[in-house]
This record gives sequence, C-alpha cells and structure tokens, in this order.
Amino acid sequence: MPGKGNRVRNEELRPGIRAMGRSEALNKTGRYRFFKKGAAGKKVAGKPEAAPAKEPKFYPAEDLPQPIKQRNPNASKKIAKLRKSIEPGTVLIVLAGRFRGKRVVFLKQLEGSGLLLVSGPFEVNGVPVRRVNQAYCIATSTKVDLSGAQYPSELNDEFFARIENDEKLKPNAEAYAAWLAKRKEVQKKVDAVLMKSIAKEPLLKEYLAARFKISRGDAPHLMKF
Repeated sequence: MPGKGNRVRNEELRPGIRAMGRSEALNKTGRYRFFKKGAAGKKVAGKPEAAPAKEPKFYPAEDLPQPIKQRNPNASKKIAKLRKSIEPGTVLIVLAGRFRGKRVVFLKQLEGSGLLLVSGPFEVNGVPVRRVNQAYCIATSTKVDLSGAQYPSELNDEFFARIENDEKLKPNAEAYAAWLAKRKEVQKKVDAVLMKSIAKEPLLKEYLAARFKISRGDAPHLMKF
C-alpha cells in the first residue's frame, strides 16, 4: 500500500483489484487527450498467410462409425418410400386438390417422381388417371383385387407432361387434340380393368362414388378407414 505522501488516485483495494476501472481512471487523469481516436490510432495488420496443410499424426482406426446403409432402394433416387398401408388396389381418400374428398383406387407408384398413380375410376366418380402425393391421402382398409392387372405402357411421368405452346406462344390446337384423344384412350383401358374387379364386390361401386365428408362432432382420429 502506498504511504500518505504518495497517494494514488486509483488505489489498489486488493491484489489485482483497483478502485476505478480503466475508463474511469483515464477520465480522472486526463490521459485520454493524448490517445489517437478512430482509424489513426489502430494498427492495421496484414492478412496472415495460410499455413501449409500438415499431415495427420494418427491414422484413422478401423472402428470409426460408418454411415448406415439405406434400406430403401429409392433413397439414392430421392423417391419417397411407399407407406406399408398402401398397396396396389388400396382405396385412398384424396385430401387436397381438385378432387379432395373423392375415393380413388391406387394403381402403382411411378418410378420417376415417386408419386401415386390413381384412378376413380372415371366411369364411377369422375376422377381420371392422375398423380397424387401420398402425403395428401388416407389409406382405407378397402381394397380392390388387381392381381394380374396390366396397364398401358404409356402410364409414366412423361404421360402427364404439359403441352408446349407454338412459336407465337399460343395454345397448339392440334397437339392438344392429339393429347386429349390419347388420354381418353388410356382412360378407357384403365377403367375396363378396374370395372371388372369392382363388379365382383357388392356395394363397392356405390362406396367409390360416395364423397368423404366430416360433420360437426366427428373425431377423425377415432375413425377406422
């Protein structure tokens, strides 16, 4: 501790602890007037050069954790895995889109996009052959026997491609007419396959034609579809 004659403005209360902080002590002594402010008082250091890469001291052990192999064969293609409750012939309830509330029959999963290929059929409830995301479907316990069913080879993702406009950016009437005729022909073939199986089950046609609705007081989480 300093003596009475040598009094210090910022006396030391404990070893390493002063009565005033650095800023308060500078204000008391006025030393801040001799400091340069702004960029003039800062030292600009050059960018350090990148150090050369060093070789590792240790080699990786054999028991390092390895990534788990994907059991889904479509994982590399970024195709969604099909739910266990959805099988060819399963009746689905569409929850979104133009045909929400309609019941459709699941045909197959498309290889390119992973979407579900479904049909009403069109003859029963007006739902044509279309693609549906399985996230917007409810799988029911009702199934249509489609064993041995064969569908047209044109049913893929390219079948649903949009028709490009002509050079003047106007709808191409001839291309649209050919596309519509092809869609109708494929739809008749699919309906013929489905109607054979639907006719075997009583009241199945009426079930597919009925629209799914929820009234006040209904609990969807308690329903068995």
